[in-house]
Amino acid sequence: MMMKKYDFQDEAVDWLFEKTLDPASKKTIVLNAPTGSGKTVILIKYIDRLLAVKRNLAVVWLCPGKGDLEEQSRGSFDYFLPSRQSFDLNDALTSGFEAGSTSFINWDKVTKKDNKAITENEKDNLYDKIKIAHNSGIEFLIIVDEEHSNNTAKANDLLRYFDAIHTVRVSATTVTSTDVEYKEVDEEAVIGAGLITEAISVNEGVVMNSAQDDAILLELADAKRQEIRKAYESLTPKRKINPLVLIQFPNGEPDKIKAVEQKLDSMGYSRKNGMVAAWLSGDKADIPDNLVENDSDLAFLFIKQAINTGWNCKRAKILVKLREHSNEAFQIQTIGRIRRMPEGHHYNIPVLDMCYIYTFDKEYQTQLMRGLDKAYIPSRLFLKEQYKDFTLPKELKDEDGDTVDFATVYNQVRNAFVEEFNLTGDRELNKQKFTSKGFKFGEDLYDEIVAGVVTYAKEMLDMKASLDTVTPVSTTEHGFVLRHVINDFKTILGIPYETMRAIMDRLFCFKYKNRDKLLRLNMREYYAFIINNEHEIKDVLRKLIGSISGQGRIRQVKEAEFHLPVEELYPYDTAAKDVELYQHSPYEGYSSAFVTSNCRKSDPEIDFEKHCEQSNDVEWFYKNGDKGIDYLSVVYQGTLGNSQSLFYPDYVVKLNDGTVWIIETKGGQKGKQDQNIDIKVLSKFYAFKDYAEKNKINWGFVRPMNGELYLNNTEYTKNIEDSRWVNLNNFF
Repeated sequence: MMMKKYDFQDEAVDWLFEKTLDPASKKTIVLNAPTGSGKTVILIKYIDRLLAVKRNLAVVWLCPGKGDLEEQSRGSFDYFLPSRQSFDLNDALTSGFEAGSTSFINWDKVTKKDNKAITENEKDNLYDKIKIAHNSGIEFLIIVDEEHSNNTAKANDLLRYFDAIHTVRVSATTVTSTDVEYKEVDEEAVIGAGLITEAISVNEGVVMNSAQDDAILLELADAKRQEIRKAYESLTPKRKINPLVLIQFPNGEPDKIKAVEQKLDSMGYSRKNGMVAAWLSGDKADIPDNLVENDSDLAFLFIKQAINTGWNCKRAKILVKLREHSNEAFQIQTIGRIRRMPEGHHYNIPVLDMCYIYTFDKEYQTQLMRGLDKAYIPSRLFLKEQYKDFTLPKELKDEDGDTVDFATVYNQVRNAFVEEFNLTGDRELNKQKFTSKGFKFGEDLYDEIVAGVVTYAKEMLDMKASLDTVTPVSTTEHGFVLRHVINDFKTILGIPYETMRAIMDRLFCFKYKNRDKLLRLNMREYYAFIINNEHEIKDVLRKLIGSISGQGRIRQVKEAEFHLPVEELYPYDTAAKDVELYQHSPYEGYSSAFVTSNCRKSDPEIDFEKHCEQSNDVEWFYKNGDKGIDYLSVVYQGTLGNSQSLFYPDYVVKLNDGTVWIIETKGGQKGKQDQNIDIKVLSKFYAFKDYAEKNKINWGFVRPMNGELYLNNTEYTKNIEDSRWVNLNNFF
């Protein structure tokens, strides 16, 4: 079967082939191919060409678990190369690996816990078959498809056992470094070939001051779907292509799914008439067999993250992303699912040559733009074997000693508002004073959304919020938003959510009858006040914390053992130039591309890592995580009541003489101006000091000034010119 030729695909095949046969090539070969560029076709052409010259080669094509991608890839392989042998995992376990064959294996089937395919006591397991192949002179080439999806320590161990001549990693979100051969398929070339849409439209049809109502997005999406369908029907000859709308839901919100189903039903679309289906959490029970066919009746598909891989429905043209009120990691592949052209070419009709995104989710828009620009992407790294036994003591919160005196905390927060805005017992006057400082009142929510059209994904980074929205408060719909905002408040103060909510209620809501209430808002007014004025309230709380930081210390803590994680996920700057491997990292492949302004939250971190890499005294340095049970933590005084909080020092450093240092970096000093923005710096400093003295570990806060780094581990002072700040070169 002949495959259609595209110059950019043939160039990719040529490059892969040449790098594979070049003895000077690095073992890892990376191909970054945009979703919709035909990476499966590229790989099939590459394998066919390679097997023609390497007779003792067996190819292993590893696919992620979701979406049955290995079956789809094998089906394409058999269709285009019927004369070539293809195996699945069962074939490999039964007959082993043969020269000239290509085995399609699902990662989940070989790396999940207790899987018999790799269990040591299982007769003829996968490792045995690999060993037999090696002993018979067979070489392996590994292809890791959608390589971002199953990059784990267990998977990495399996790759090592194959000991392949090369590992080819392919995805829309691959990374590069100096230790790999790297090529990126240009998005412009894929657009030019007609394989993906010419442009991406965001929030088309949303008007100024529209309500942020999910029903509006569904109506707009359906109107656009019908417009696209009619445009297909107007072509000569007439096309029967039914555009598909993907509706992406937040996790853990079944009520929202029910509400959307009811809305679609009122519009004439339901599961009963075959026009609505769900693909949630891997459940595809009601997905029609002809889902990917252009003439399928299915018009709306509910998704979460289930179809980030293993998806090839070219009629999907529209994405409705519903609001997420918690943190959600953006997946670039989701956008790629609506960019494919159903017939592999453009029509020179704008409505058909574009794809469409509808969302009121502001955080998602930010992640969308960042993800599409690919300024940085997560990269998984693995710990070098010699550092797996390193340990340090760490502290955990003692829940029995973590108490909050509500009356004390309430009075502190109330006094902070009173002092900041000169409030009194007159609530109407208080409202006027809040208003004069920019606070919004009423029963509406105000926001801005992005709207516009871009040609290339990277252009989305330059899009600005352009439309104001006004939405009447719903105590049902916006309960999640309120919880999210108050959760941010409690994080600043270091107190439980329930305590923070009760304080806000008593200060501003009518439902409590306390006399010292600052405002008396009805429930909808209260919701709007908290949500609309989130940033103004946060400023008050931050000032409160800054005024009392360092006043108390807690040493009633739990202890545990910290190990360097076997694997780490670090942001990698895809735009980094002149990338160099860092020799003083405990992780394989860590490089200067992990240490840029796109990846590090502060310049002091960048300066410190460069210092460690250049120091002759440093054996290795480790960048600690900033939350989670796996990371090094120290307990410090929670600022209000008797609460406890966890502090995660930025770095662990081991010197060549065996000395261990734990370092926290902070903003520096420019002239006489203090650039440290951490309002809890005093509490952390003295808790850190207590921890280090107790465990006899070297420690320090590090800050930059005039191009140099300075360390303090005695008594904290803002002024780096003070003698307590000592040049870091004096230590290592």
